[in-house]
Amino acid sequence: METFGNRLSLGKPKIRLNTNDEYKFVQKVVHANKLNTVCEEARCPNIYECWGRGTATIMILGDTCTRACGFCAVNTGKPNRVDEMEPLRTAMGVKKMGLRHVVITSVDRDDLKNDFGAFIWAETIRQIHQNVPGCTVEVLTPDFQGYGPALEQVFDAAPEIFSHNVECVERISRQVRAQAIWSRSLDVLKQSVDYGLLTKTSMMVGLGETEVEVIETMKEIADIGVEIFTIGQYLQPTMKHIPVYRYVKNEEFNNYKRIGLKLGFRVVESGALVRSSYHADEQARLAKGNK
Repeated sequence: METFGNRLSLGKPKIRLNTNDEYKFVQKVVHANKLNTVCEEARCPNIYECWGRGTATIMILGDTCTRACGFCAVNTGKPNRVDEMEPLRTAMGVKKMGLRHVVITSVDRDDLKNDFGAFIWAETIRQIHQNVPGCTVEVLTPDFQGYGPALEQVFDAAPEIFSHNVECVERISRQVRAQAIWSRSLDVLKQSVDYGLLTKTSMMVGLGETEVEVIETMKEIADIGVEIFTIGQYLQPTMKHIPVYRYVKNEEFNNYKRIGLKLGFRVVESGALVRSSYHADEQARLAKGNK
């Protein structure tokens, strides 16, 4: 059994604070339209940079998750009722921000036994396409418990990029996210690839994995046809969460990028502060340009 400990302070990445006019504008639109963002809820270290660039990752289906992953700062508990107007309100927020690319994510809604929230997902994609035709949509979804009809609802709405995160190497997955199944996440990605969608995933390091395990994981993901891969340093959001095992050096991140490109990924984003939606607009343009 892997033990999470030996926290190190040396090499901890530094976060840049930037509250320029663009940041304040995005913040105003997000709050005025009663939108949740993973930027705020998950305490993302890149919020100042991304909002300062006029980009945001919007979180639908409420701000309370039915799962309690050991790395995640999002609230856990009993979620509120589904807001059927949320897809339109999200699209209006995207329109007001003038976005050309938006990332939509959500909490897990295991309480919604009929489709685990897939209808709201699909309707959000459709509303953005309808109301903001110049904006491409990237979705970062939960696993919908691997339920095929739920995944098909999202696939049929035709997001420009489908993303689902494996989060970590398989060996420590049950400790990092106890209510998820690593092989199921891989199957979700495979279904997206088979459907013909541009597919993406992300993982964290610094949780006790080895370099060999990371490279083996990258190869397994590349072999099923995933085209965009991001990898970043895990940062402990609170003392209640899994502690950092180690801070990965820049040289190691650079090596992962070189290896990832050799394995066949079209785009690899690798660095300490990289998160799944970090520079997502640039990744989307690169991936499409490399086709």
